[in-house]
Amino acid sequence: MALPLPTGLVPSEVSFLSEMELVTVVPRQRLESIDLLSGSTPTLRPPYRSNLPLWLAILLKKQRRANIVPPPWLHPDSLRDVIFHETKVDPHHWAPPPPPPVRADGLGNARRLNSFMDDEVVLSPPFLPSCTSDAPSGSLPYHWFEVAEMLLAHAGDDIPASSEVRSLLRDLQEVRAAKMRMSTAELENGVDSVMPLRGVGAMEVSESRGFVIGVLEGLRKIGTSTEVARREDEANKAADGEDDEGSDEEMGL
Repeated sequence: MALPLPTGLVPSEVSFLSEMELVTVVPRQRLESIDLLSGSTPTLRPPYRSNLPLWLAILLKKQRRANIVPPPWLHPDSLRDVIFHETKVDPHHWAPPPPPPVRADGLGNARRLNSFMDDEVVLSPPFLPSCTSDAPSGSLPYHWFEVAEMLLAHAGDDIPASSEVRSLLRDLQEVRAAKMRMSTAELENGVDSVMPLRGVGAMEVSESRGFVIGVLEGLRKIGTSTEVARREDEANKAADGEDDEGSDEEMGL
């Protein structure tokens, strides 16, 4: 008998999807274009930078054929700014995500890029180019945790002050995990309450899904028992009222 699948994406699946994020590499040798399912990669010519999917960049890094340029938000100063915002500026909400690219035609947040193919490719969240060297600092993209873990594991020598970055990431993860647990207080008003998740990363949602669902189930049970008790009280009051009316009618006779 097959076991039921868990609700939503598990952390391993989220980590797999994050490997499609684009990162910036500096090739150490020439590499011709490669045909992928998503299109053809750009031809790599040292020392010109190019954007590649994270999985391919890590593969070239392991083969010592390219170095990875860390995104600006992975620098210590940017991480300290995010922690300051999370703890001092707005302790009750997460730091805002990076702003989406603006299109001149005003058709939304999608952006047309020519990075892979001759034809235009439309990218939309969460696969915006938010992990490249051109990404803004002071904010965390949707796959910030997974990308940071992979870059530290496979390209730690390319990240300035990697030991300090690891420490800041641990602090940031603890702060945001505690905030996720406290944010469930927004659900105490009832099951129809809204829990704001703007700025929460993919891995944070995946890891906290079981906890949040447990809280919702508990609130639903409490709400159900409260509703049952309320209906029983109303029924008892209605029955008492009918008994009183019947007694008055008997005395009138």
